[in-house]
Amino acid sequence: MAKLLIILPAHNEEEYLATCLESFVAQSRKPDLLVIVDDGSSDDTAAIGSRFAQQHPWIQVVQKTDSEQVHRPGAKVIQCFNYGLEQVQEQSGRISETWDFIGKFDADICLPDNYFEEVLNRMESDPKVGLCSGLMYVRSGESWVYEPIADKSHVRGPVKLYRKSCFEAIGGLAESIGWDTADTLTARFKGYTVETLPELTVRHLRPTAAAYSASNARKQGEAIYKLRYGWALGILAALKMAWKRRSPGSLWGYAQGAYSAWKAGAKRLLSPEAGKFSRKWRWNQILKKLF
Repeated sequence: MAKLLIILPAHNEEEYLATCLESFVAQSRKPDLLVIVDDGSSDDTAAIGSRFAQQHPWIQVVQKTDSEQVHRPGAKVIQCFNYGLEQVQEQSGRISETWDFIGKFDADICLPDNYFEEVLNRMESDPKVGLCSGLMYVRSGESWVYEPIADKSHVRGPVKLYRKSCFEAIGGLAESIGWDTADTLTARFKGYTVETLPELTVRHLRPTAAAYSASNARKQGEAIYKLRYGWALGILAALKMAWKRRSPGSLWGYAQGAYSAWKAGAKRLLSPEAGKFSRKWRWNQILKKLF
């Protein structure tokens, strides 16, 4: 049977972690190892994780004691993920020799009971599927509705599951804003497909912040530069984000962020070749929607 490793970064998640872990425990196909990385939490996150670890031998908790007490969108959570990956390698040897699928999941989600069974069935049926996930929903009154901050074809950051060969081909996950788009674009460039399964509804217990923040807008602009969108696609991406967030004021922040990253010569997340491929792919996606 294929071996499944999940890394779960967690920082001050006491409100949601128990519900999240209960959904993992209820899986018809459980992970072979679930590593909760407590990222310097000041609440009961570690205690909740430890309680589950005592009851289920396939759950572990590790402490990241050098956590920065600052909010760094994208970078901080992947630093935590990579730390967890390093701890697993120290325990069980090289990732490539031990695991077939590697997941980065958030601590504020609730999975349907058949989640891993269905996703792994799909990925095992087609070796070209490099990433796969369900779709994320948020509470709206008494019902759950699709969280519309990304297209339904996009594998969202809180539910990333990679085929090992794909994970290695993309070079792992970048400790930077934009990592959760760079991975899918690079995977496609490397010849893998990225799929979502609409029948799998993932409940996002804490919706992604939609309110305008000048600093967050600048970080998103930085991501546009790092992902090699180019000016035309960059402007379209900024307009789309501003519309989805109902925040026209964020456009100035996006522009500032992209300009600052360009002026500073920020490290790109895609190679020139992957950037060229991704721009062509994005234009094709836009044309498909228009026609």
